Amino acid sequence: MSTPEDLKDVYADELKDLWSANDQMQKVLKKITAKASDATLKEMLTKSQDGISKHTDILKELIAGQDEKVSKEHCKGMEGLVAEATKHVLEEGPEKGPVLDVLIIAQYQRMTHYGIAGFGTAAAYAKALGLKDDNKALREATKEIYGGDEFMTKLAETAVNAKAEEEA
Repeated sequence: MSTPEDLKDVYADELKDLWSANDQMQKVLKKITAKASDATLKEMLTKSQDGISKHTDILKELIAGQDEKVSKEHCKGMEGLVAEATKHVLEEGPEKGPVLDVLIIAQYQRMTHYGIAGFGTAAAYAKALGLKDDNKALREATKEIYGGDEFMTKLAETAVNAKAEEEA
C-alpha cells in the first residue's frame, strides 16, 4: 500500500483491506463450522460464509468503480483475529461439544466486530465522497454483519452458554 494522498485513496485501501479480511475469515470459518456441535450454530456459520462471499463481491465491484486495480491488500488485523480463532478453537479447544461452541461464538464475534467496524468506516468514507450507491451497499452489508453478530449473542445467551454450563 502506498501512502494515501486523499480520502479517495483511503477509501480504496479500506475496501482492499476488507476484501482480504473477508477471505481470511471465510477460510477459518470453513474449518470452524465443521467442529460446531449445535445445529443452529452450524447453520448460522454456513450462512455467514455465504454472506461473506456476497460482501466480497460487493467490495470487488466498489474497488472496480474507483478505477483501481481489483486486488486486495493483506489485512494484518484480521490475520491476528484468525490466529486467535485458530488457537482457541482448532488447536486448544475441546474436540466437540458445548464448550467448543461457546469458543466458536466468541471468536466468530471478534472477527465479525472487525467487519462491522471496517464496513461502517468504508460507508462513512463513501458518504463523505458523495458515493451514494457505495454508501448504501456498504451500510446494507454492515447491517447484515451486525445482524449475524446479534444472532450469535442471542444463541449464546439462550442456548449454547447454558449447555456449556451444564457440562461443568
